[in-house]
Amino acid sequence: MSQPIDVVYTWVDDEFPGYKEELRKFAGDKRDTNPNRTRDNLDLIKYSLRSISRNMPFVRRIYLLTCRPQKPAWLDADHSKIRIVHHDEVMAADILPTFNSFAIVSHLHMLPGLSDRFVYMEDDMLIPHPVTTSDFTSPDGRPLVFTRRKRTPVHADLDPAISSPWNLALATANAALDREFGPKRHAYVIHGPRLIDRQNFQAMVDRFPEEFKSTRTSRFRANGNVPGEYLYPHFLLETGKGALATRAQSRRMEGYASLENFTPWTALQMKMLEWRKPKTITLNDSFEHSPNPAVVKNVRNTLERWFPEPSPFERPG
Repeated sequence: MSQPIDVVYTWVDDEFPGYKEELRKFAGDKRDTNPNRTRDNLDLIKYSLRSISRNMPFVRRIYLLTCRPQKPAWLDADHSKIRIVHHDEVMAADILPTFNSFAIVSHLHMLPGLSDRFVYMEDDMLIPHPVTTSDFTSPDGRPLVFTRRKRTPVHADLDPAISSPWNLALATANAALDREFGPKRHAYVIHGPRLIDRQNFQAMVDRFPEEFKSTRTSRFRANGNVPGEYLYPHFLLETGKGALATRAQSRRMEGYASLENFTPWTALQMKMLEWRKPKTITLNDSFEHSPNPAVVKNVRNTLERWFPEPSPFERPG
């Protein structure tokens, strides 16, 4: 793959002045204020950038898609490889502010100057070991789709009143895929970076206009939304634009830990990641409303041990 490859992050910090007040003004359900999706107490994106700097040398530029006027305090926003894009630069004014990650992800391909192919990374994803573009593609150049054996939910299995917005969105995506391509059970896509073609991503949005209209106009995750990060890999498979990774490839690609308040469990997961040596790591915030300081300290120390060298994208000091 000789064409330039950029990386795109989505990121938010709920400690930024005024953010929590704005969120609460629009929130209508306790699920809307879950801090697991907005907290930045570990500076994970800083360590993610360190991992990219060390282990993804082929990356041309790094985009950070966030709400105005946020940016990480430690980030050198003037670095030649960094591009900060605020929501209002690519999203319609009447759907802002948005706190819906699905709506934000649906605009990834619209960032100005973005490479035709890019890697989407959530801010809790790390690259612990060197990777190349061939780790993300089949021999014929198609993006690999990394899946698990477990099947995702359908609406018949869920109660909209109590089910998580994530599971409801998976079910909506599955219903849309069944309508367009015929019924089947769809597998979970692993936690990890996604290689995305801008043209194919737009084709997906065009193929499911009602689902993406519902997604983009929902300020929070809601029933009827679709997660582009899940729908896109399955769209690639259904249209022949992507290739299904083997189980072994998927296992090698995915490293995942749920960061929880029970210190021994979280520490064990981090040790297992060191032992397994996956190509990517996702550290999912599962602290709920009160992170355990001992766990936070342990994870921070581990991150600093894994990625001790500041990246070129950090401000001095």
